[in-house]
Amino acid sequence: MKNKYGLPYFVLLFSLLLPNGFINARPSGKKTKLEFFQPGQSWPDQDGNHIQAHGGGILKIKKNYFWYGEQRGKGLDPKFRYVSCYSSKDLLNWNFRGNVVKMLPPDSLTAGWILERPKVFYNAGTKKYVMYFHLDDKGYKVAQVGIAISDKPDGDFKFVRRFRPLGHESRDIGQFIDDDGTAYLVFEDRPYGFRIARLSKDYMDVEKEMTLVKAHMEGGAIVHYQGLYYSIGSALTGWNANPNKYATAPTLEGPWTEFRDIAPPETKTFGSQSTMLIKVTGSRKTTVIFMGDIWRPKTQYDSRYLWMPLELGDGKLSLQEPKPWKLNVKTGESSMVESQITEPASNKK
Repeated sequence: MKNKYGLPYFVLLFSLLLPNGFINARPSGKKTKLEFFQPGQSWPDQDGNHIQAHGGGILKIKKNYFWYGEQRGKGLDPKFRYVSCYSSKDLLNWNFRGNVVKMLPPDSLTAGWILERPKVFYNAGTKKYVMYFHLDDKGYKVAQVGIAISDKPDGDFKFVRRFRPLGHESRDIGQFIDDDGTAYLVFEDRPYGFRIARLSKDYMDVEKEMTLVKAHMEGGAIVHYQGLYYSIGSALTGWNANPNKYATAPTLEGPWTEFRDIAPPETKTFGSQSTMLIKVTGSRKTTVIFMGDIWRPKTQYDSRYLWMPLELGDGKLSLQEPKPWKLNVKTGESSMVESQITEPASNKK
């Protein structure tokens, strides 16, 4: 029998009994060393703490990956909003670099204000790291993006301004960097659908709309693969999971196909919601990873992640049942892993 995340219950049971709640954790000196991805389980950083980078995004700088997300750990000062930063060379073992945003409500925003889905771009011209995030009041009526900048990927990001991109409402946001390096913002415009727009040369503004996709979706994510653009989104169901869908187009301007399910609809995307598509191009293969959040609204600090390699090509995309898997970032190859559970010696006959 399996749970809603697609993992056998005996795997979940043993993972709870072992250190860090992660059955593939191996000690490496004083650091936690993971050997494979295990979607839906607690994901410890190299200090053994569950990663707090929800609704996040990935930025690659040379051989280093940086993961930014909503910091929802215990014991945070409720007056502030926090964005965390982690770094990795293999997308599996992450080092906590600190909270790069600790922010009080800007301007007229009051208690209960919202900072969600941080995404960071690196601008080679200005040598600045530019963070976009959804900024709102507790009633989700402000519907703006905020911008903060830093000189370092893990430095303190300083808030610059907030605005509605191109004058439109903006709630959930996503980021996309095309193969030619052009940076785009994906944002949900509740009355109309979601928009894909190009950033200005210095990334400090949203310059040109590429398209309005007339589908009411959030958690927008895009990847360019073998000549086609694939876009994934989630229905507007709040914290509750739903069947995420995808569409394709030959250009960002479209035309976009009708949206289709990425997984069997009854699984509700295996309990997750899209936040980004990560393309890992290696020496032998290109793997595209579905990066999703498994939200736990009553215990947000324990919200999980679902990362799985997608099957895609020729206009088709599918998210398979979550299973343990491995990734080689150098070759770009991914493979499934059989669960390796050793029975405790006291139980052996």
